[in-house]
Amino acid sequence: MRNGLEDKFVIKDNKKLQMGYTTGSCAAGASRAATIMLLTGNDVEYVNLMTPKGFELTLEIKEKERGADYVKCAVEKFSGDDPDVTNGAYVYAKVSKTNEGGIDNKVHIDGGLGVGRVTKPGLDQPVGNAAINHVPREMITANVREICEDFEYFGDIDVEISIPAGVELAKKTFNPRLGIEGGISILGTSGIVEPMSEDALIASIRAELSMKVSGGAEYLLITPGNYGTNYLTTQLPLESKQAVKCSNYIGQTIDMAIELGAKGILFVGHFGKFVKLAGGVMNTHSRYADCRMDILVANGLAAGLDPELLKKVYTCVTTDDAVEMLGEAGVLETVMEPIMKKMLFYVSNRAYGQLKLGIITFSNVHGELGKAGDVDELIKLIGGIEV
Repeated sequence: MRNGLEDKFVIKDNKKLQMGYTTGSCAAGASRAATIMLLTGNDVEYVNLMTPKGFELTLEIKEKERGADYVKCAVEKFSGDDPDVTNGAYVYAKVSKTNEGGIDNKVHIDGGLGVGRVTKPGLDQPVGNAAINHVPREMITANVREICEDFEYFGDIDVEISIPAGVELAKKTFNPRLGIEGGISILGTSGIVEPMSEDALIASIRAELSMKVSGGAEYLLITPGNYGTNYLTTQLPLESKQAVKCSNYIGQTIDMAIELGAKGILFVGHFGKFVKLAGGVMNTHSRYADCRMDILVANGLAAGLDPELLKKVYTCVTTDDAVEMLGEAGVLETVMEPIMKKMLFYVSNRAYGQLKLGIITFSNVHGELGKAGDVDELIKLIGGIEV
């Protein structure tokens, strides 16, 4: 049976990747099927579901269960070629009547086993709610009401969404860091999964920033990934739980921090990424720019270093090799001083002077290489140390 996405692809890095559908679409499709079965008494094998993206899906109902006053149906999550941990998980909707005397359908939505619950402010749903975001809630509500109208039922409907596998799957997601406990989130703004979506990753970063700011963190600790997290916990008086991982999205993280009302950011990152900031590169992924050696050599030339040494630096494959070469020549600090100034200049320029900023960069082999801006003050502010 075709699901409606057979000819839906995206091109990433010259590869043709199959689209999938979100947990929100699964929840809405299962709710639609369960409502039909509840109101008609008939079995449902497939349902058609229109997504906010404008793609119509045909979803197979994998499991069906009837109780005295409810029907429960499951749809299997299909992520296409996106590396999503929820791929293959069953999303269940349990639907029951709650008030047959109404004149208009009120659809009450909650989460069951494997659907997380929000415990911290700043996310899509208020504290205490099931982590079912607003677009999936709208999809579920619209589909349940449409079926109720078709079969002239005007009472209220309860919908409970559950994902039994979600209890374990949540450990592989950002949810524990975001304050979503007990399971995964029901997500999606378009109903469709676009493989390796940058928008989805940026949205997850924004959600974590929002949670931090809503929780009272005016000054943020930002690191691209695990190297930075390991460094700050071993070399700085800070904790990994305080940090938000921004991946390669330095510029967008600054933008979002300002939008959310933060007052400052301390960036802690490996020199292999952060050296690019000295060239004004705000997305440090190698497919956008690999100017590491160019920046090192240009700053070395401006500082009057030996051109023959810099020719050798230019041929280095890694920044660790380049740093070692410059260190052995006794000129590493000479190069790092202008590079740190330029890093601070470009991130300050991106922030339009609206944030207190500090940068620490390091090498796994050689330790701290440089710092710029209000580093010491930000460490105290983030760590809760009296300034």
